[in-house]
Amino acid sequence: MQITGGCHCGAIRYQAEIDAERVSICHCTDCQRLTGSAYRVTAPAQPESFTLISGEPRSYAKHGDSGALSRQFFCANCGSPLYRTDGEGGSIGIRLGSIDQRRDLTPKKQIWCRSALAWAENIQPLPRFDGED
Repeated sequence: MQITGGCHCGAIRYQAEIDAERVSICHCTDCQRLTGSAYRVTAPAQPESFTLISGEPRSYAKHGDSGALSRQFFCANCGSPLYRTDGEGGSIGIRLGSIDQRRDLTPKKQIWCRSALAWAENIQPLPRFDGED
């Protein structure tokens, strides 16, 4: 699936081809801290299908819970998380919130569930509002 996306302030834009059947939710503690939320949703892409259209993201590298090196890319201006690469430059994990077509994508699996926050498993019973309460 062809996608486009970018950061919150618009300084960085990209395009890529992703595998919509491999969109996943990650519950690891690194993803919780990086998002400031309960989990992160990622769409995988191959490096040759990913193109920066404008801007230049900042990055830093860290070894994740798996022990593998992970390089995180984000907008230096607004701080939006954009994507990650593994240490070998293999696959790219694009952050769902930065994808323009995110409403068309549904996660197909969850990983690192041992780190999942218990309440994140079922938010269905919570009251729902179309705007702020």
